[in-house]
Amino acid sequence: MRYPDGGGLTVKQRARREQVRFEAAELFAQGVTLPQVARRLRVSRKSAYAWHARWRDGGVEALRSKGPSGCPSRMKPEWRAWLAAELEKGPAAHGWMEDQRWTLARVATVIARRFHVRFSPAQTWRILRQMGFSVQVPVRRAAERDEEAVATWIKETWPRVERR
Repeated sequence: MRYPDGGGLTVKQRARREQVRFEAAELFAQGVTLPQVARRLRVSRKSAYAWHARWRDGGVEALRSKGPSGCPSRMKPEWRAWLAAELEKGPAAHGWMEDQRWTLARVATVIARRFHVRFSPAQTWRILRQMGFSVQVPVRRAAERDEEAVATWIKETWPRVERR
């Protein structure tokens, strides 16, 4: 997807774009040529021409934002609060005793068990990212880590790989 929030602009970004279109409408009303409008507002000529056509047919209201694009998420806002609380409890609270890591598949399973809605791993990741979660790395190094082997690999193997 083009945008970092998974498929669209934030509310603040949409408001800023809408403000630029309103500025364009003011310039259209003043009789400024479309190429000049594009230059002044630092937008493409194509956008200026499209906005002008919409403004001419429907006035300033035609330039108002239509809101976020795409289908609304099946993950309701009240479900997100519940999910955040459940993730804080940890995987063991949901039956995964072998390790204490949340995976996308596990999170999707917890959601499916509670709300009977299945999400793909990609959609689960978008939901978690929108909720403010991020990829985490372990606090401690693995007990099995062999510092000598790591140093050897860095000195001997890495230079060969890097040359490629």
